Amino acid sequence: MDTKYIFVTGGVVSSLGKGIISSSLANLLKARGYRVTIQKFDPYINIDPGTLNPYEHGECYVTVDGHEADLDLGHYERFTDIQTTRANNVTTGRIYQSVIDKERRGDYLGKTVQIVPHITDEIKRNVKMLGNTGKFDFVITEIGGTVGDIESLPFIESVRQLRWELGDDCVCLHLTYVPYIRAAKELKTKPTQHSVKQLQEVGIQPDILVLRTEKVIPPDMLHKIARFCNVAPEAVIQSVDAPSIYEVPVMMHAQHLDELVLRKAGIEPQGEPHMEPWLDFLSKMKSAEDVVTIGLVGKYVELQDAYKSINEALFQAATYNGRRLDLRYIHSERLTDANADELLSPLDGVIVAPGFGQRGIEGKFVALRWCREHDVPTFGICLGMQCMVIEFARNVLGLHEANSTEMNPSTPHPVIDLMEGQKTICNMGGTMRLGAYDCALREGSAASRAYGGATHVSERHRHRFEFNSDYRSRFEEAGMKCVGENPASSLVEVVEIPGKRWYIGTQYHPEYSSTVLSPNPIFLSFLRAAIAYRDEKHES
Repeated sequence: MDTKYIFVTGGVVSSLGKGIISSSLANLLKARGYRVTIQKFDPYINIDPGTLNPYEHGECYVTVDGHEADLDLGHYERFTDIQTTRANNVTTGRIYQSVIDKERRGDYLGKTVQIVPHITDEIKRNVKMLGNTGKFDFVITEIGGTVGDIESLPFIESVRQLRWELGDDCVCLHLTYVPYIRAAKELKTKPTQHSVKQLQEVGIQPDILVLRTEKVIPPDMLHKIARFCNVAPEAVIQSVDAPSIYEVPVMMHAQHLDELVLRKAGIEPQGEPHMEPWLDFLSKMKSAEDVVTIGLVGKYVELQDAYKSINEALFQAATYNGRRLDLRYIHSERLTDANADELLSPLDGVIVAPGFGQRGIEGKFVALRWCREHDVPTFGICLGMQCMVIEFARNVLGLHEANSTEMNPSTPHPVIDLMEGQKTICNMGGTMRLGAYDCALREGSAASRAYGGATHVSERHRHRFEFNSDYRSRFEEAGMKCVGENPASSLVEVVEIPGKRWYIGTQYHPEYSSTVLSPNPIFLSFLRAAIAYRDEKHES
């Protein structure tokens, strides 16, 4: 069949959950046997979110092909088990960069380059690029921001044009907000009406409305919205706040969202989606009674989206281990030797977060020393792994001024140093070691056991600095083993202390590849160790 295109727009306010709705729809279509992918258009002028401060944008997600992407791509992968690439996340900056490059090459033959048609044509080309591969039955395109935003207008105009060009192969879904006014004790539909009116003013009539709401919307109000917005009553769906985002696909299916989309695309639905594995996960999630308490030590803990993939990987691993996750955020700038016992002793496991820069680094060293000396299951990711190396060098090897050259370029003991290939690079964006790389694990190591005995894995990276192999033998002799390395470059990827309950650091980011139906094995292993430690404490 011809590829069908679904556009998801938003209105009233941002952060309503377009990514979750898009992911839930993809989940349902995939469960029906269709080949699905999702892409996100972000209206900011940055080329990608790689240089954005986490306080601005939350987590920067990394795809297998080494693209720094919007955090919604993490939702797409977690909900669908489909790996995304550079083609799945496009910004205004990339669109303009491509058009300007073409103009400089003379591709436009001296014509005046304009928003319409040149920018909109480039947007449309990117929309259809995935469909033209022949690999997908459905391409879901989420338009970032809200209708009415100046920066989103070229994307909305491109959707309007595609609506006519694609005909029945195009479906428009609009997500909007129905607020509950507590003082009046009423739900209000006017914001939704105005949002749809704005969309209609730019030439797009939505086929389906999804209404985000805190309270269940009564049937008469749903019919009112359908009447005022020119949408069929059965195509007005509500998305009430749920205890977990992973319940949203089931909620959407209960209101026939997947069937509506198929019929709008000219396909008669057959049977029910195969959702047994997803429902099994939800059953485990709801039946878990016992708790496992994990501390996440980082400097962005005020903004939990900065660690979104880690949070979700921990939640998935806890669920599959039959536990409810009690995740406690510990600000590394506020963690000191004086309060370490108070903050860390209640925990069953500690994860030291990735990041960049000097701020909060000393608190990570405090956490790691405390956890190492008290033999608490500990997991360091990227900078967290590098901090493990530095702390061990200072307090076990006796190299008291050991550091990373990122933090102290003149350190006498650069146990973490800038990668050789990075030393001549000046630009920031997209210049790190990015994407999936192979890692050879030492047979019999704790890391290999975590992966079920595998000695070769592939995980995603995002870093500039690395373990300095000049110090490798000293670490090995003192008890910190370098058990994982890249076969091509011999870069150290994994360190561990075998004598501890569970003390592993990975240079790579295993959280990026953890999904609901395929949780990452190393997170599962970490949670098992934390649960065993908790049980051991309770027995004693």
